[in-house]
Amino acid sequence: MSFFKKMKEKLTGTPEETVTVSGKFKDGLAKTRNQFTSKVNDLVAKYRKVDEDFFEELEEILLQADVGFETVMELMDALRFEVQRKNMKDTAGIQSVISEKLVEIYESGEESSNELNMQVDGLTVILFVGVNGVGKTTTIGKLANRLKSEGKSVLLAAGDTFRAGAIEQLQVWGDRVGVEVIKQSEGSDPAAVMYDAVRAAKSRGVDVLICDTAGRLQNKVNLMNELEKVHRVISREIPNAPHEVLLALDATTGQNALIQAQTFKEATNVTGIVLTKLDGTAKGGIVLAIRNKLHIPVKFVGLGEKMDDLQPFDTEKYVYGLFAEGLEKEESAQKD
Repeated sequence: MSFFKKMKEKLTGTPEETVTVSGKFKDGLAKTRNQFTSKVNDLVAKYRKVDEDFFEELEEILLQADVGFETVMELMDALRFEVQRKNMKDTAGIQSVISEKLVEIYESGEESSNELNMQVDGLTVILFVGVNGVGKTTTIGKLANRLKSEGKSVLLAAGDTFRAGAIEQLQVWGDRVGVEVIKQSEGSDPAAVMYDAVRAAKSRGVDVLICDTAGRLQNKVNLMNELEKVHRVISREIPNAPHEVLLALDATTGQNALIQAQTFKEATNVTGIVLTKLDGTAKGGIVLAIRNKLHIPVKFVGLGEKMDDLQPFDTEKYVYGLFAEGLEKEESAQKD
């Protein structure tokens, strides 16, 4: 069964929300798809046979979409094997094969789940890290809204006490979503804010505490020391917390996001990636590069400006979003 048929079958008879979410991935990846798919379509039209020249040009297209060198090499090997195994003589159906292999590569060797590590009994603490300007505070607000809509009680901690306006920005989101923000004055010790926030969350029986942190201090060492201190204060109050350390990355920065991820991974136990502004880049392949290079799951992606545009990451919907038009054309051609 082709990848396109599998996606259609997956959506058939499912709630309307599932179809809407797939639409969000399709719409959110429009910039990447317009660049990527048009090139793949041109390539398929140019080469009627799947030969080495075809593979070399496909390799270049994938690299331009920031899929990442190692991921591309792994994909090329998998494609060559599959084409040989199926004895594919022409490019008909090749996009479906590429889609399936990308999903397999992303999901192979999955060390941890894409799902949030929510505590069934007691408080769940989620720590957000990431440099300034990636959309961290906005993402915290959207996640708080999502969790609240699921019936969970949420508290926010304004731990970014160094950036001017950061506390006020988080308070705006708290007011908008209808959740309380635990805060101190600008320049306060972030660890002291976390201590107050954990105590408040425990005393009020809150389900989820989401903690903002500083994105930049004088240098990287200071920043990482501050994160370690915050982590220590939280874990002292609640063993095994924080239960998630989510790294917010700006998808529009491409390979620079990968460098940031490596830096934060070295300094703290990052459990998941939240990739913001995926709708604003033509290089959406960075999702695959991050996952394959760092072995950290992408847990959420930002697909627009609306409150519900922060979506749990789904590999199949993501790949479908990349290849939608091409897969639909393949399916139509097969019917004809």
